[in-house]
Amino acid sequence: MGSKLQIDSILRPEVLVIGAGGAGLRCAAEICERRQDTSVVVVTKVYSPQKSHTAAAQGGMAAVDPNDPVDKVLYHMFDTWKGSDCSSDQNIIKKVCESAWEQILWLERRGMHFSRTEEGRIAKRPFGGHMLNFGEVKAFRACYEADRTGKGIMDTVWAESLKHGVVSLNQSVATELLFRNGRCIGAIVFMEQNGKFVAVLAKATVMATGGKTRMYQVSSNCRQNTGDGLALMLQAGLPVMDLEAVQFHPTGIVGPGILASEALRGEGGILRNKDDEPFMERYAPTAKDLAPRDLVSRCIMTEIREGRGCIHADHKLPHVWLDLRHLPEHIHKTRIQEVCSFFCRFVGVEPQSQLCPVTPTAHYQMGGAPTNEFGEVQRDAQQIVPGLYACGEFAAASLHGHNRLGTNSLLELITMGKVVGKRVSAYLDEAEDPGNLPQDAGQHIFGQFSDYLETQGRGRYSEIRDDLRILMTAKVGVFRNEQILREAIERLKELKERAGEIELTSKSLVMNQSLVQLWELHHLLDVSMVIASGALSRKESRGAHYREDYPERSSEFQYHTLAYMTEFGEVTLGRRPIDMSIFEARGEHYEKFGIIERKY
Repeated sequence: MGSKLQIDSILRPEVLVIGAGGAGLRCAAEICERRQDTSVVVVTKVYSPQKSHTAAAQGGMAAVDPNDPVDKVLYHMFDTWKGSDCSSDQNIIKKVCESAWEQILWLERRGMHFSRTEEGRIAKRPFGGHMLNFGEVKAFRACYEADRTGKGIMDTVWAESLKHGVVSLNQSVATELLFRNGRCIGAIVFMEQNGKFVAVLAKATVMATGGKTRMYQVSSNCRQNTGDGLALMLQAGLPVMDLEAVQFHPTGIVGPGILASEALRGEGGILRNKDDEPFMERYAPTAKDLAPRDLVSRCIMTEIREGRGCIHADHKLPHVWLDLRHLPEHIHKTRIQEVCSFFCRFVGVEPQSQLCPVTPTAHYQMGGAPTNEFGEVQRDAQQIVPGLYACGEFAAASLHGHNRLGTNSLLELITMGKVVGKRVSAYLDEAEDPGNLPQDAGQHIFGQFSDYLETQGRGRYSEIRDDLRILMTAKVGVFRNEQILREAIERLKELKERAGEIELTSKSLVMNQSLVQLWELHHLLDVSMVIASGALSRKESRGAHYREDYPERSSEFQYHTLAYMTEFGEVTLGRRPIDMSIFEARGEHYEKFGIIERKY
């Protein structure tokens, strides 16, 4: 079978962008604005960039207007540092927060329809962990377009890419990165619609493949978020960073896991247990329901563990209630209409008159491919990989550390998309031509696909997928400890072995979903192994990574985890220092950026 697989054609754009979500297209737009007539090819798993996962984002994008009479960029920087549990990089915090308002204006001037106040100003809503005066009172900082902010961003950046002639390879997946003398020169792309492999040779390659949380039972991620980009990094012998930091959003809709946006609590929604108690007052007296997501998720799970949760009659899953009944009708009709419709559609609840069932849902990866402040992918803590860049949720610069504040994700993908675009533009002026196709190009992916197509066995994809989700939820979820993490690692080895025994019923390469799903399953298993290994190694609790056997943050782990895995289960861990440049500069309020206590 291996001899039948071949590279059918070669494309030679100047830039290859893998992932056509908000970050990838913002990067492409920046390159095209700076270098007219630059040829850019973007690759997306979905049938149109407009269906990218960015479009599912609801609540808003944090940004401080320099003319705001009460809010300050410094407060936003502090909230991000505190929210990360003192593990984000301060040079990135400064870069992103200071450029936030500029990117709001960039979007607005290119057609995004931000919601407005009666005075005509861009409207803002509060979000968890965003506060004024270093944590005293909630801040109105999230700019939004009703409850469809991500859709507004995608419409805008997609239109910009079309304007500049960016070429999109739809329903296609990057399957192997290409290198020459340590420099990235593109990737091999599998086009599902015709079953052909295309080599895309480019001076610069940008990875923006998004998140990975489909290995959990309840996930807000779309079906395509299977960690493919991370798997490509590992296969290439490159590290991934802080994968143990998985964010569980506290309010997923019971059953499908679809996000019930933090905007609902920003507008005044209240979490209640089975006794109708607004329980967040006990855990976070100041922030209450708008405490950071990791804290709220643990509080919900604690309520459930201690018998104050509910069991959903249809889905048989534990949950608490989100109360929106007291919100004015105009809020329901103008600001949260779409999110509320999800409750009606998926659990048969009318939020204006009934309590809404919610439970923590796997939502976001704070870690990803390690990059420097310019989005250049790192080979280790000191070296970069020439020609290879990353931005968006796939990348870890790191703005979020071990916990992300709501609305900082959309902010990061727009700001760092712009930063990477600027860096790539400068690199292109002097970059070497990628040259001819390397002799070993395709060796890895052709071997993989040949194995999948030739395997004869009794393994069942759906059973292994479901076993993986149950395992990760139970043992590498909101609460972790050494025993269950070790058990998870051993079970993952068994699942990997079983996945190698799956026989495909169709041997075609054309629109063979079973083939692609098997490829994705192996990626989920690979990434899960790194998550579990990183979580086992980090013997402390920090942000979204919570160890019941080590419940306190420890100074011994004041670093980022770098993980390498070229053979399944053989995980090698390294370290990258956490940037403390704001604290070390000793400027005004520098003490706020030390290793501070995290209370809300």
